[in-house]
Amino acid sequence: MKLGTVIFPTAYSIRPDDFARACEERGFESVWFPEHTHIPASRKTPYPAGGELPKEYSHTYDPFVALMAAAAVTKTIKVATGICLVIERDPIVTAKEVASLDLLSNGRFLFGVGGGWNVEEMENHGMPFRTRWKLLRERIEAMKEIWTKDEAEYHGELVSFDPIWSWPKPQQKPHPPIILGSASKMGIKRVVEYCDGWIPIGLAVRDMPAAIRDLHAQAKAKGRDPQSIEVSLFWAPTDADELRRYQDMGVARGVLALPPVGKDKALKMLDGMAGLVGKVA
Repeated sequence: MKLGTVIFPTAYSIRPDDFARACEERGFESVWFPEHTHIPASRKTPYPAGGELPKEYSHTYDPFVALMAAAAVTKTIKVATGICLVIERDPIVTAKEVASLDLLSNGRFLFGVGGGWNVEEMENHGMPFRTRWKLLRERIEAMKEIWTKDEAEYHGELVSFDPIWSWPKPQQKPHPPIILGSASKMGIKRVVEYCDGWIPIGLAVRDMPAAIRDLHAQAKAKGRDPQSIEVSLFWAPTDADELRRYQDMGVARGVLALPPVGKDKALKMLDGMAGLVGKVA
């Protein structure tokens, strides 16, 4: 099992470049940074995990800027959005950001994406909550055209543009892996339809073996090789035996979460987690 880490990069967290360098030194496979452009002050949409929304949700850096800082000081560790709110981003601009990061990191980018949960946050971007999944799919399909075609065009219900020229193209071909963060049955269907991987939050999936069986069955029905769809786990357990259980289920990557703490505390936590790399990787 590959082991990655996820942290909210903020002004009071360990710097993203220091974090990525430390993770690479300790043998972790990837670093993941979440995204929220802002949090509406109304707080009408409740925090899915319950209780008060942690302050780091409104303090996080732009993930592409933070990931480029991480990529610039490392050589092998993968850099990933965990997850990017594509529904709040222009697809032409985002396609260029993804391609630029992938090229400048020498093909180390993993494009984690999701539909989001904060209704008002989306609406502030002019994106109705009820159409977020259709919009996500169309924007991803449009970006695939931009990444893979010298003269790209796309015409959907919500995204449409005539032929354009846009470079650079990603180093990874045909494009960086698109990994969907979702825990629902419909999420699995979406993974099979237009993504390359699935990364649910651990506690959100009650029966992981059944979910993976469903994923594989749907992939076969669509003519896809089930093994080509990589399954990862966000907020993975920090117990080696539990990680091995998930590995036996078919989970290829565990992503261990750190709180947004400063450098000294973060390094101590990474030291404590680093032993897992040798046990399960």
